[in-house]
Amino acid sequence: MSIEIVTFGCRLNAYESEVMRSNAEKAQLENTIIFNTCAVTAEAERQARQAIRKARKANPNARIIITGCSAQIKPEFYAGMEEVDIVIGNEEKLSAKTYLDFATQTEKILVNDIMSVKETASHLVANFDGKTRAFVQVQNGCNHRCTFCIIPFGRGNSRSVPIGEIVSQTRELVANGYKEIVLTGVDISGYGEDLPGQPTLGQMMRRLLTLVPELPRLRLSSIDAVEVDDDIYRLLAEEPRLMPHIHISLQAGDDMILKRMKRRHNRQDALNFCEKVRKLRPDVAFGADIIAGFPTETEEMFVNTLNIVEEAEIAWLHVFPYSARTGTPAAKMPQVAKEIRKERAARLRWAGEKQAEKLLESMIGKTTAAIVENENHARSDNFAPIKLLIPMTNGDLVNLRILSVENGALVA
Repeated sequence: MSIEIVTFGCRLNAYESEVMRSNAEKAQLENTIIFNTCAVTAEAERQARQAIRKARKANPNARIIITGCSAQIKPEFYAGMEEVDIVIGNEEKLSAKTYLDFATQTEKILVNDIMSVKETASHLVANFDGKTRAFVQVQNGCNHRCTFCIIPFGRGNSRSVPIGEIVSQTRELVANGYKEIVLTGVDISGYGEDLPGQPTLGQMMRRLLTLVPELPRLRLSSIDAVEVDDDIYRLLAEEPRLMPHIHISLQAGDDMILKRMKRRHNRQDALNFCEKVRKLRPDVAFGADIIAGFPTETEEMFVNTLNIVEEAEIAWLHVFPYSARTGTPAAKMPQVAKEIRKERAARLRWAGEKQAEKLLESMIGKTTAAIVENENHARSDNFAPIKLLIPMTNGDLVNLRILSVENGALVA
């Protein structure tokens, strides 16, 4: 074994793991396992601890390095684990110098104050290990303080990558054969607030698509519905290269819970957004993040959230039972029993499955554009999974005739 990277959490973490892999390889590290942790839920942290202990048993002589949001927030905890050799922060993990210095590193903790970071350095990942699509980081950190969220303390305040760097990276990735680019960050809806002239996310996307005409497909990661600017709406209506797949940072469908979460939208805002986008782009599919069992959530409040899945026709759900994060305001609120959180999460997932099934069945008999993820599977423009009856080449863009639905996937 030379270098192994174990990634937990979001797409941004997946992107940063590739930056870390490149830096570790250039530093010629050997017999090293790096854990890129997540702090969104207690379960994500539990899984990371379990994986660290398992890795040490299987590799007694390996160097084990811990980083990511959980390590940034709780460096002393991970340093206290006997299985761990070094803990590095979210800024340090992306620095090539960090990996070059490991040979002489004597301190077990190398974690700075993430709130002191004012810029997001540009990190080009020219190749993504085993991936069909490539990610471009456009932003990091978050200026909002939702009452349930610990991530700003792991990522710092919002900071954006200049448009020129985004264009340059995208051009190189397309030249390397990637046909789909995903724009990623912690809060990409806040893109540009810290840059000269304060360009919006939509303005950046419009310039990117204009300046890189050879880019076949552009996809957004999670966005806030109330922060979508007019340029994004115009692109959805007029630009076929922008994929008809919108993942909303929804979190709840009840106004009181949204207020207690300190979200910036209400229930009607989310419904209005979905209706407007669907009129502009009828083939759009929506995804959403939803928290089940937020503190003080009654059954009536939960039903409002459950119902919005059907009302907004949200097909691709990411459901999280509420997880109390020490240091957040929500952790001090009256908690919903864990068994109720779990049960509500299951009901939400079922509702999402029904909407996904409805979407997939509506596509039977139609032709859809897709990107091949491996020889037997593809992904449609609206992110529907497709089982291929005829093997195809990874990364190819194809038009597929949908024949049926089988086990939660289209058959083409």
